[in-house]
Amino acid sequence: MNRYGVRLAQAMDQLGNVCVGIDPHSSQLAAWGLDDDIQGLRTFSLTLVEAMAGQVPVVKPQSAFFERFGSRGIKVLEEVLAACRQAGLLTILDVKRGDIGSTMAGYAQAYLHPDSSLTADAITLSPYLGFGSLSPALELAKQYGKGIYVLALTSNPEGFQVQHALDGSGKSVAANIISQAEQENKASSDEGHIADIGLVVGATTGNAANDLGIDFSAFSGSVLSPGIGAQGATPADIQRIFGKSAFRVLASTSRGISSVGPKVPSLQAAARQITEQMSDIFRN
Repeated sequence: MNRYGVRLAQAMDQLGNVCVGIDPHSSQLAAWGLDDDIQGLRTFSLTLVEAMAGQVPVVKPQSAFFERFGSRGIKVLEEVLAACRQAGLLTILDVKRGDIGSTMAGYAQAYLHPDSSLTADAITLSPYLGFGSLSPALELAKQYGKGIYVLALTSNPEGFQVQHALDGSGKSVAANIISQAEQENKASSDEGHIADIGLVVGATTGNAANDLGIDFSAFSGSVLSPGIGAQGATPADIQRIFGKSAFRVLASTSRGISSVGPKVPSLQAAARQITEQMSDIFRN
């Protein structure tokens, strides 16, 4: 099997730069007229998988909204990941795990080992126990051709306290995280292709990257950029933040799609509209 960056590039060439979040929050289930229970969880999630197959390259299930139902919710998450594989959809499992040693290795086995029922094409990880703490996951991802998205510059106000902090040389924590991620990419990826280690950078972070002196043109992985749609960001924000590197950005939207459900044609039409809006920034 090709490694993640190659599979992602092929899927983006065919279907564009939009990632659709599968976020079965209780309010979203209610908006679809579904009960906040296992059946509602299953119906919501599998309907989105059905609707997004062949429309977008990637979907991003948010693990927390499945975990809240305990083992029954995890079973549905397993069904969703299997359904995505069957439908040809790449998956970024949004788990944001961050730990050390054997515990991180355990998370890696759960989400990246191909024999796990929770295996995904890529996962999100937090590097804020030190970038080196991600090593067990990075090593397993490399072994099995999986992807990693490292939280770098998030839009939540609490994140600024850590991510914008400067070291003795005046370089921000976020910039250091991006630099270390790129060092890993250079050590393991083929030049000229999208690398397997990506970043999470919020589409609603405004001028933060510019203020911190971050240049995304030097980064060879893809960037997962949440915030399009209901959170207020637009494709123009993607272009402004990432400039000439926007072609490697996965613009992520959740409520921007699910809010028009539950009918499959409506969900598909919303996905096509956002995909077209994203493609417009490359024509201008």
